[in-house]
Amino acid sequence: MPFSSLPRPVAEAIAERGYETPTPVQAQVIAAEAHDRDLLVSAQTGSGKTVAYGLAIANTLLQGAETLPRPGEPLALIIAPTRELALQVERELQWLYAKLGARVTSCVGGMNVRVEQRALSHGCHIVVGTPGRLKDHLERGTLQPGSLRAVILDEADEMLDLGFREDLEEILDLTPPERRTLLFSATMPKPIAMLAKRYQRDALRIETTSAREAHADIDYRAMAVAPADIQHAVVNVLRFHEAKGAMVFCATRENVRRLSATLTERGFAAVTLSGELSQNERNHALQALRDRRARVCVATDVAARGIDLPGLELVIHAELPIGPDVLQHRSGRTGRAGKKGTCVIITPYQRRRHAERLLRAANVNATWENVPTPDEIYAKDQDRLVESLSIGEVSEEDLEVARKLLETRSAEEIAAAFVRTQRQRLPAPEDLIDASPMARGEREQTTRDEGPRPGFEDTVWFRMNVGRAANADARWLMPLLCRRGHITKREIGAIRIFQTETRFEVPRAVADKFIDALKRTEGEADGVIIEPAGDAPTPPPAQLRDRRGPPPRAQLSARGPGRPDGPPRGPRGPGGPGRGPGGPGGPKRFGAKPYKSGGRKPS
Repeated sequence: MPFSSLPRPVAEAIAERGYETPTPVQAQVIAAEAHDRDLLVSAQTGSGKTVAYGLAIANTLLQGAETLPRPGEPLALIIAPTRELALQVERELQWLYAKLGARVTSCVGGMNVRVEQRALSHGCHIVVGTPGRLKDHLERGTLQPGSLRAVILDEADEMLDLGFREDLEEILDLTPPERRTLLFSATMPKPIAMLAKRYQRDALRIETTSAREAHADIDYRAMAVAPADIQHAVVNVLRFHEAKGAMVFCATRENVRRLSATLTERGFAAVTLSGELSQNERNHALQALRDRRARVCVATDVAARGIDLPGLELVIHAELPIGPDVLQHRSGRTGRAGKKGTCVIITPYQRRRHAERLLRAANVNATWENVPTPDEIYAKDQDRLVESLSIGEVSEEDLEVARKLLETRSAEEIAAAFVRTQRQRLPAPEDLIDASPMARGEREQTTRDEGPRPGFEDTVWFRMNVGRAANADARWLMPLLCRRGHITKREIGAIRIFQTETRFEVPRAVADKFIDALKRTEGEADGVIIEPAGDAPTPPPAQLRDRRGPPPRAQLSARGPGRPDGPPRGPRGPGGPGRGPGGPGGPKRFGAKPYKSGGRKPS
C-alpha cells in the first residue's frame, strides 16, 4: 500500500478522495528517511504540495496516539502568502483530517478578526494564515505558539518576494525550538537558503523538479496579434477551446476591469480577481468558478500562485508576465494533478522577440500559431455539437414531442433550428487584422543601395492634418502612425512635414491593412486625421514656407539617422514638450502600448 505508513484515518480519507498512488513530492515526504525531520522541499506548482505536507505532519501531530487531543493551543501552524491560498489549504486539511476530528482555523487578512479570535479561544489543532494576520494575533495574545509541533511555510519564495521576511522571522522566533519546520518553495534562491539555514535543523532536501522545468501536462501555444486586437484574440481563443474553466491574466487592475467588461458584453460568464476586491468579493468569484456559474476568471498576478480550481483547462496570458517564474506560476493554474491543460500566450507582434526570450528563460517550448478564425471556430462548434448528440435514455414525453415536431416540420428543418439555437447561446467570434509578417509586408533588407529601400518600390502616400504649425516632429509622428495603423517603423517610408500638413508613404502591400486599422482606431484620433493623399507631395509655394523652420521638403526615412537640419522643437500644447497632440502616447487602450515594469500598478 503506497500510503501504509500513514495513520489509518488519514489513509482512509485519502482512499475515499480517489488517491491511488502518491505524487512524487507526496511519496518523498512520507518516506522513511523523511520521518520526523525538517524538510526543505521544491516542487512545481500543481504537484500536490498541500496534501504532501498534510501527510508529512500527520504522525507528528499524533505522536503515537490514535486520536488527536482535545482542541486547545494549536499543534501545527501553516503560513501562506495570500488569502486565497490560505483558505484553500484550510479546505484541503479539513477533509484530510476529518476522520481524526481535527479542528482547522484560518487567520487571514480581510476577514473578521473577532470571528478568528473566538475560534482561537475555543481551541483548535491547526492554524492556517497569512503572515500579517498571524503576527497580529501573536501580538494580541490570541494565538499561543507554545504547543506547536510543526510549522510549515508554503510558497516561501513568494512570501519573501512580497516583503514578509521580517514577519516570518518574528513568527518563527516565537515558536518552540523543538518544532519541525517544513519549508515548501517553487524556487530556491539564496534568501530561502539563508532562512532554512537559520530555522531548520539537519533538513532533508527534497527536489522533484529541475530548475524551471517546463510543465509536462501543459500544451503551450503562442500567438502574435495587432496591438488593438488583443481583446478580440482572447475572445476567439476562449470560443475555440470552450473550456469548462479558463483563467485570463492581465498586468494591471484597470486592464482586468476592461477585459472583464468586454467578455461579459460578448456573452461570457466572467468574474474578476484582483487586489482591489474585498475578501468577500474574491471568495464569491472563486466559488462561482467552482460551481460553474462562471467559466472565465480575469485576474492579475495575485491569482498566479496557489489557487487550485478544479476543471481549469485553459490559461491565457493576455499580457506578458514580468518574468519566467511568473509565467510558470500563471500557467500552473492548469495541468494540475496529472490532468492536461492548455496555455496560450498572446503578444503584440512588435514584442514577439521578447516573448520568445521569456519562453526560453522559462524552458518552455511553445508552438507559434495564428489566432483561431471565425470559420475555424464554427467548424469546431460543429464538431462539438455532433459529439454532444449522444443518444442516451429517452423518455416517452421526449419522444412524444419529437413526433409532433416531425408532423409539422421536416427532420432537416428541426435539425437546423436546433443548430441555430445552439449557436445563439455562444458568443460570436471576432474578425482580426492579419498580423502575420507576410500580411504586414515585412521583407528582409538585403542591400543598402541608392534608390528606394527594398519593399518601397511601390508605395501609397497618406496625409495628416498636422504640420510645423503644430510643431509636428517625426519623433512623435512615428509612434502615432504605428499605434493607429498597426504597422512598424520599418513599414513607414519618407515623412515630409509641411506648414499645415504632413505626408508619408507606406508600401502598397500593407496600404489596405493600414487603412482598415485606421478605421478601427479612429477613437484614438485626438483630432489627428489620416487619409490617403494620392501622388507624392510637391513642395508648397515659397511664400507659405515657415521662414524659421527647416526646409519644407525635410524628410526622415525609417532607416535614416535624422533630419538634416535637426529635429524641430516639440509642441507646447496639451501634450507637453516633445510630444504630439493628445499628450504622451495618446489615450490609454488595452494592449496598445508595451508593458513597462516601472509603471505597473500593484495587484
